[in-house]
Amino acid sequence: MSDDSKGMLLGAVGVAIFSLTLPFTRMAVAELNPVFVALGRAVVAAVLAAVLLWRMRASWPSKAQIKPLLVSALGCVIGFPLFSSIAMRYVPASHGAVVLGILPLATAIFAALRFKERPSAGFWIMAIIGSGLVLGFALQQGGGAFQMADLALFAAVVLAAMGYAEGGRLAQSMGGQQVISWSLVLSMPLLLPVTVWLAWHYGLNASPKAWLSFTYVSVFSMFIGFFFWYKGLAIGGIARVGQVQLLQPFLSLLGAACILGEALTVTNLLFAVAVIAVVGLGRRMNIRR
Repeated sequence: MSDDSKGMLLGAVGVAIFSLTLPFTRMAVAELNPVFVALGRAVVAAVLAAVLLWRMRASWPSKAQIKPLLVSALGCVIGFPLFSSIAMRYVPASHGAVVLGILPLATAIFAALRFKERPSAGFWIMAIIGSGLVLGFALQQGGGAFQMADLALFAAVVLAAMGYAEGGRLAQSMGGQQVISWSLVLSMPLLLPVTVWLAWHYGLNASPKAWLSFTYVSVFSMFIGFFFWYKGLAIGGIARVGQVQLLQPFLSLLGAACILGEALTVTNLLFAVAVIAVVGLGRRMNIRR
């Protein structure tokens, strides 16, 4: 299997794990404070990360690695969970899923500007078409307009794309497990006191269903999923593997239908088929690295 194929496969596994993040987040924030859900999941994942780093006997990051780790933490550990959790308090998971469909394009833009990956014109055309499809879907579902929660989702997109690009490049030399683990551990001094205060102020009274959802986003969305995702980005290239995320909105729609009972319509499926076709074409386009 070529590096491109390996990267796409690993990226697809990561996307499958991430695709259930919004449905489970919406279930959790229905009963728990959304900021607590966002930061608390990172605290849980940071404890797991510290154990993993200890078992691996991992060396401390170098000075050159600290900055990209902090950027990755800002985007993926703090920014995306925070804004997406807030948005899930006000809009359905199916709505959030389609808005986040522009994330692959944003990731490609960050990779091109930050690391001088040079996608071909054809690649950009496919990325724009795919993102246009999911944006059109979001507008169609929203009656022709974005909601205020969409602003939070767009902020989540920008921060996640920044974190994905930085973490994906660092994973080439550091390994995906260490990138997400150190990003989490370095965030702990900030996240832990805020999370403890939120727990004390808002309380932790919630149903087992809400806590099960919190567990998923803590262990899988915030930790294990990144093993596959960062490794895929490192092997296959940030811009190319990032396009696999065009499938995530539709996997999330399916998850929202199964977990939350949100509607899965023929329109959803038609848009899914169109996006899958665009991803397939985009994979064939040349990217200079």
